[in-house]
Amino acid sequence: MGLIDQNQQAYYTGSDFGGYQFISLSSVIDNFTATFVGTGKILRRSNRADISFHAHRALAELSFDTFKSCKSQEITLPASLQMILPQDYVNYTKVSWVDSKGIKHLLYPASKTSNPLNPNQNDDGTFDFDHDNDGNTTDAGETELNYTDSTTWASYQASGSAEDLQGDYLDDLHWRKSGGRFGIDPQYAQSNGSFYIDCNAGKIHFSSNVAGKTIVLDYISDSLGTDAEMQVHKFAEEAIYKWIAYGCLTALSGVPEYVLNRFKKERFSETRKAKIRLSNIKIEEVTQVLRGKSKWIKH
Repeated sequence: MGLIDQNQQAYYTGSDFGGYQFISLSSVIDNFTATFVGTGKILRRSNRADISFHAHRALAELSFDTFKSCKSQEITLPASLQMILPQDYVNYTKVSWVDSKGIKHLLYPASKTSNPLNPNQNDDGTFDFDHDNDGNTTDAGETELNYTDSTTWASYQASGSAEDLQGDYLDDLHWRKSGGRFGIDPQYAQSNGSFYIDCNAGKIHFSSNVAGKTIVLDYISDSLGTDAEMQVHKFAEEAIYKWIAYGCLTALSGVPEYVLNRFKKERFSETRKAKIRLSNIKIEEVTQVLRGKSKWIKH
């Protein structure tokens, strides 16, 4: 019996295009239970909750380095110069602004500033528990501090871009704040702008020279945000089985060390194989790149 359970008309008039290249995580758990669990098998018995836990952990770990599950979000930067992190955000891969021709211009993290917490203080420097951010008196016995916006990042945003009189160089940080152009670090020799990610507040703060521009955030997730995301590419199906098996075995007591080492090696081998397959390297594309180099490529 074939794996395709719908006719061509249903597929081309539907909405789940390209879904055949993936297998759902629930199907992975069912297949693993049927294949690896039972009398005379690797796992004599194991409940579905344990298998499901290790399957979710495997999917998350593979999403970071193997699946390359990158997402993008585009916004027009408001006057507040802030962007709220996406709901399923784990880490960013690239932050850029887009010009009128659709070309991305890379933004760089502001490594010499930050957005620290700024607790309310009294004139003598002690922390003020008696007033909120608006100056109103708080309830008696208040034990939590109130915080205001950071003056550190506000000062950085308000400073603007430095100017080079020769017109070939703009820099938000070094030209005016840290000295002259001599010996500058190349990472600061750019005028695209900068950003700072405040993980505690869940926001990205941008420098003032990108206000009103279109910002694109490329980021990675763990593929566990929604049921629709929890699927595995068929190139990595065997790898996730090995991840689940190794996770289940390490949680058991009394498993011989040679068995653990065997599945650890198999997990590594299958992950490496999946990463090579998903790298999607095509000889024609490699040849086209090499044609731009100094060496002549013959067919």
